[in-house]
Amino acid sequence: MINNEEPITGITGAAQPSEIPQFSTAEYAGVPGTERCRICGNLISGEYYRVNTQMACAHCAEQAREGQPTDSHAAFLRGLLLGLGGAVLGVILYSTVAIATGWTIGYVALAVGWLVGKGMIKGSNGMGGRRYQIAAVLLTYAAISLSAVPIWVAASFKSHDTSAQQTQSAGTSDSGTATQDNSSGTTQGSPKPKQESSFGKAIAMILLLGIASPFLELQNPGSGIIGLLILFFGLSIAFRLTASKPLDVDGPYSVTG
Repeated sequence: MINNEEPITGITGAAQPSEIPQFSTAEYAGVPGTERCRICGNLISGEYYRVNTQMACAHCAEQAREGQPTDSHAAFLRGLLLGLGGAVLGVILYSTVAIATGWTIGYVALAVGWLVGKGMIKGSNGMGGRRYQIAAVLLTYAAISLSAVPIWVAASFKSHDTSAQQTQSAGTSDSGTATQDNSSGTTQGSPKPKQESSFGKAIAMILLLGIASPFLELQNPGSGIIGLLILFFGLSIAFRLTASKPLDVDGPYSVTG
């Protein structure tokens, strides 16, 4: 009996040696000549390294291997900008919760510290250190303390609306006299420069009171001390998140398209 089947001499579709993935080398899928070091921001060509999983140039990788700081002003500026953004979000979060609920929930300070710390680390691409920690603590404290300002403003508007309603309910018998007094007062108003100066002083005073608001709460010792403790924990979170990390350097790898 004749066997018409041809002998199998190879496997159709088998990967050729050149097509087998090379796991011994790492490749970066990007456009050659456009990649930048995540630490110093300089262009990378030919080979690159990884410092704590971040793409780095040969110079920054050498500094990391020698134990020298690989921080740069560009990385710190990016971290500072995103940390500032986290602080703004923290002010909005803290004040919104207090205005909506009518209660000043101190535990929101922990979330503010996390937002600032994560923002700085994200902006610096994982870099940390003493100046990052100092900036994170200052931004966190400013965000938490200045959250008292919009809370005061909201309370002021509420009290103003209440007094306006009470005035309307009292009657309109004195409204004419008040109108004449106001009209005569407008013709002899104070100069605008003085008004602007007093307005600026009022804003500065409000900001100073906002910065000091965590300590002003000590007028009520029980809640004031608890508030300061929660504030301390929020600052600690931001401080720990922006601490310097151990440097792990890998490479070199080739930049391929």
